Amino acid sequence: MSTATTTTTEQQKKKLCEICKVSRPILKRPKTGESICKECFYTVFEDEIHHTIVDNQLFKRGDKVAIGASGGKDSTVLAEIMTKLNKKYDYGLDLFLLSIDEGITGYRDDSLETVKRNQEQYQIPLKILSYKELYNWTMDEIVKEIGLKNNCTFCGVFRRQALDRGAIILGANKIVTGHNADDIAETVLINLLRGDIPRLQRCVNIVTGSEGALPRSKPFKYTYQKEIVMYAYFKKLDYFSTECIYAPNAYRGHVRDFLKDLEAIRPSIIIDIIHSGENFHFNEEFKMPVQGTCIQCGYISSNQLCMACELLKNLNSGLAKVKLSLHNKKLKSTNPQHQLDENNNQNNNNLEIKI
Repeated sequence: MSTATTTTTEQQKKKLCEICKVSRPILKRPKTGESICKECFYTVFEDEIHHTIVDNQLFKRGDKVAIGASGGKDSTVLAEIMTKLNKKYDYGLDLFLLSIDEGITGYRDDSLETVKRNQEQYQIPLKILSYKELYNWTMDEIVKEIGLKNNCTFCGVFRRQALDRGAIILGANKIVTGHNADDIAETVLINLLRGDIPRLQRCVNIVTGSEGALPRSKPFKYTYQKEIVMYAYFKKLDYFSTECIYAPNAYRGHVRDFLKDLEAIRPSIIIDIIHSGENFHFNEEFKMPVQGTCIQCGYISSNQLCMACELLKNLNSGLAKVKLSLHNKKLKSTNPQHQLDENNNQNNNNLEIKI
């Protein structure tokens, strides 16, 4: 065989999918850098999530699992994957879609239409629970009352509780959310930058939930956001892509930009950060407060009133804006770390409640 023929053959091989060696590649995996074909991408994407579920024993047969569904790309891909893997590997799970309607005109009402179409496609029972129904307030009304600053604090607290309440109504014993590797790496960095050791200890946990609350699992813990977008695109999934109109220019946004810059230099940085968080060792164990129940609504709380009831009390008295301002000033005067502003709390709320 001539040198020219050998060179041509080698070039043709290089143009083939690095996994199957048959089809032509159509993408380069952000996670590994491999050039692969569409079908091989589907296979490795789904298999990696399956192994994450199995290796971490996220479910057992007979579990009733509420999928946090916002209509966004992460939760839509999560619904697709959970439905597919449950059938393919016979997990034996009862799946439900659970959506929270915060009452944001022009945003959540549109995204819920996407969720309803998802429900028809996957034939999974859907429960939509609204802030108005639970708290007699919508986010539109809350923002009108307190302004844009700190509105994520209200939304985060209310939606976390609403997810638990909705799951209980459905009879679910577990919740899954669409938090991906990028989300978790961002949170590790945020907690490092502000020296929040208690949150740093638990932010990489694949299962979270206070004592007495339903466990929340993150099957996408090691899944890159870019690959979730690619999967949704190639599968032509129906999802809603508009960002929340009340989302502030939070500290998390700066960390996200920083992480993207690092990823451009070192593609493995997202997983590296997560593994670093998993391997942190602390000289002192930070214990969570003892959990009781709220005297007002019965929800789990380490105080007499849970955070949701405390916020509602302030809203209903017309003093929410004033009390939040006084609370933030007190925190800043007693702890310089809190000068990263209330957006820090919003950042953790946004991660914890992402559906």
